[in-house]
Amino acid sequence: MNSAAANRLPAPIAPILLALILLLPAGRASAQELVADLSNHLVAITAGFTGTEVLLFGAIEGEGDVVVSVTGPTQDVIVRRKDKLLGIWLNARSIGFSGVPSFYAIASSRPLDEIANEAVRSRLEIGTGNLRLPLAEGQSVTPADEADFRTALIRRKQARGLYPPTVGQVGFVGRTLFRTRLFLPSNVPTGNYTVTVYLIREQEVVSAQTTPLLVSKAGFGADVYEFAYNHSAAYGAIAVIIAVMAGWLASLIFRKS
Repeated sequence: MNSAAANRLPAPIAPILLALILLLPAGRASAQELVADLSNHLVAITAGFTGTEVLLFGAIEGEGDVVVSVTGPTQDVIVRRKDKLLGIWLNARSIGFSGVPSFYAIASSRPLDEIANEAVRSRLEIGTGNLRLPLAEGQSVTPADEADFRTALIRRKQARGLYPPTVGQVGFVGRTLFRTRLFLPSNVPTGNYTVTVYLIREQEVVSAQTTPLLVSKAGFGADVYEFAYNHSAAYGAIAVIIAVMAGWLASLIFRKS
C-alpha cells in the first residue's frame, strides 16, 4: 500500500462531510445544484507505487444523473502501422495526434446512452468515441485512415490501462448523496488531472463542477528525476562515471577469480 492510498479519506467520512456541506447558509447552498470533492487532491508516486484509488463524493439538489470524467495531461502521440515486407514486420506509416489525454476514465450513475443523447455526449467529450483527437499540424490523411489510426491509438491506451474500457459506477446514498472510486494504475502519468462532475437532467446538463487532481513523483525517485531534468549534462556525466566504475570493479572481481 502506498502512502497516497493510506491517506485517503475513509468512506464513512464522506456522508458526514456532505451533510455539513448541505448545512451551509441558504444563500450559498441554493446557488449550487451540485457539490463535489475528492478525498485526496494529491497522489504521490513512490518507488513502491502499485496504483491507488481516490474517492469522489458529492451531493445534488433534486433529481438527476451524475457523470464523472477524469482527464490526464495532454501529450502528442505518434501512431505507427506495421506491414509485412519479405517476411519482416516494418513500420510502414505513421500519423501524429496532438492534445491526446494521457489518461481518460468515465463513471456514471446509469448507462450513458440513457442519461444523455449522442449530441450531448459529443459536446462534453463523454466516452472515448467522443474524444477530440486532432491531427498534428501538417498531417494530410483520408477520413478512413484517420479513423483507423484513431482506433489504434485508443486501443493502445486501453491495453496499457490508461483508458479503462468500462464505465465506472457512481452510487447514490439516498436520493442526494453520491460517490465513486477513481482508480489510477501503477503506470499513470504524472501531471495535473481534471476531474469534471456533471449533473444531467432530462438530457441536459444543469450543473457542472471541475476539481483538480495532481499526480506527482515523491521520494528519492522524484529527486533523481528532477536532477536529471534540470541538470541533464551533469546527470549524463555522472551516469557515465558510474558505468565506468562499475565496469572497472567487475573486471577486478573477475581477474581475482
